[in-house]
Amino acid sequence: MSIGIAIDTEAVAPQKEATEAVFEATDVTVSYSGRVAVRGVGIDVPRHRVTALIGPSGCGKTTFLRCLNRMNDLIPGCRVEGDIAFYGQDMYARDVDVIDVRRRVGMVFQKPNPFPKTIFENIAFGLRINGLKDDIPGRVEQALRRAALWDEVKDKLKQDGTALSGGQQQRLCIARAVAVEPEVILMDEPCSALDPVSTLKIEELMRELVRDYTIVIVTHNMQQAARISDYTAFFSVDVQEHGRHGVLVEHDRTERIFTAPADQRTEDYVTGRFG
Repeated sequence: MSIGIAIDTEAVAPQKEATEAVFEATDVTVSYSGRVAVRGVGIDVPRHRVTALIGPSGCGKTTFLRCLNRMNDLIPGCRVEGDIAFYGQDMYARDVDVIDVRRRVGMVFQKPNPFPKTIFENIAFGLRINGLKDDIPGRVEQALRRAALWDEVKDKLKQDGTALSGGQQQRLCIARAVAVEPEVILMDEPCSALDPVSTLKIEELMRELVRDYTIVIVTHNMQQAARISDYTAFFSVDVQEHGRHGVLVEHDRTERIFTAPADQRTEDYVTGRFG
């Protein structure tokens, strides 16, 4: 079956099929004030791979993503049921340090959100509060280089970060995330507010970063998922008598999801029949 989306098999094919699971989610259900948002999600996220979460609006992609660094804890009335292991450890156990979880699992949001500080301080601030106070100038430079931004801003580090272009602001946010030495980077539609040129730069950056980090990205852009991800999880909406909620339909290698999906709902979505 051909669906008209080009798959870069060299980009998406892992060097080895077997790889360590960073996250193991089992029967995860998330509800807000008793109303189920997404139900029964089971997925393993492999290390040093890009995993894309795709599906129509309201299917629970972002809700599930926020479970992976416990950002949902910040929402009153939110309840997470089921199990999520991070390197084999229950990340929702009572003795887990949530601040440490969020340092190890960084997040880049849909809209670039640099601090109202200088470019330098956008990164240095996070380093200081995380106790990484040695060689702050060197760490700032390294983070900006990893985000492919250093050459563009090295002569204006005292400029306000909010004065950068949208694409530069998003790369600054990525630099801020990687500066504190996380193991995982979560990205919630990081290119949705960017122009095509900036989007391409972010996509190229993700393929570079995955050498050192595990990346999970929510995207509505199926072409983007096909271009940059190794694995893809398709979510959809299940409508029942008592309401609607998101469900995980299938999760597989990206090439398989886009060329030979196992579920008709996936095929209907990736071929544009709904969504």
